[in-house]
Amino acid sequence: MEGTPVSARLEVFVGIDVSKHSWDVCLLPATIRRSFPATDEGLAALLELLRQHPATLIVLEATGGYERRLAAGLHDAGCEVAIVNPKQVRDFAKALGRLAKTDRLDAQVLALFAQKIQPRPSEKCPENRAELDALVARRRQLLQLRTMERNRLHMAEHQLPRKSIQKVIDVLDKQIDQLDAAIAKRIESDDDWRQKAQLLESVPGVGAVTSATLVAELPELGKLNRQAIAALAGLAPFNCDSGQHAGQRRVRGGRAGVRTALYMAALTARRFNPVLKRFADRLQSAGKSAKVILTACLRKLLTILNTMVKNNTHWNPKLAS
Repeated sequence: MEGTPVSARLEVFVGIDVSKHSWDVCLLPATIRRSFPATDEGLAALLELLRQHPATLIVLEATGGYERRLAAGLHDAGCEVAIVNPKQVRDFAKALGRLAKTDRLDAQVLALFAQKIQPRPSEKCPENRAELDALVARRRQLLQLRTMERNRLHMAEHQLPRKSIQKVIDVLDKQIDQLDAAIAKRIESDDDWRQKAQLLESVPGVGAVTSATLVAELPELGKLNRQAIAALAGLAPFNCDSGQHAGQRRVRGGRAGVRTALYMAALTARRFNPVLKRFADRLQSAGKSAKVILTACLRKLLTILNTMVKNNTHWNPKLAS
């Protein structure tokens, strides 16, 4: 019924353990268990089962990409799907005392997680965003490979190994340039992405790589408040207090790719962005450590970018201050 709370409408909770070749499914509270092949035929059979349970919340773990095809098919069928952090589910299982781990048991734990926690359903990732996300991720992988090869080049003492390493570096350079061009072309082809990238790049210290990473991997930018967006990027400090002990606040979790891109931007902004420079100098005068200062600059930069996108405004030092 329209206006009924979500918790009242969700009568059946589904957990699906995703692997390369199969999907293990558990439905609660009826404890229905099934296993389907990770194929088009398996998806059709799974949807036929789910049609018998229309009010459904389905929980999948983020498995590095195997879940994307299934999630897209479930979204297309009108199902409510939540993709959750595997560590959170594993901690939930430990809290229940369930230490054994099989695909069948994992599916049941996911169904229990859906029933007890009821995570927020995720939105379907458009095809063009998925492609942009894949390009940005691949670029990051090639950068890591190039860094490793450059480190090996410094250690190589003989001519033949050095030539071999240099050839690999040259190939990686060309591949990265090609990906940069492809990413720029994708962003330019979409009006919303192009406008967002222009807003972000108007900030001193934010370049094309950082803006592309934020567009691809942080679509929530401009849609959440500063606390929520900082938590998504892994830049929200968490307390560690007990009794009279006041522990040091630390950041953890979040999207590592976004945090890495912001880190590189903050290093530049720390020197050339007047707002970030004054902010960092004030913290330095207060005796804060370099690590604390840089982390604070990361969070402030993200807050500024979030506000700019939310208000659809270009960089303004007075407003940013």
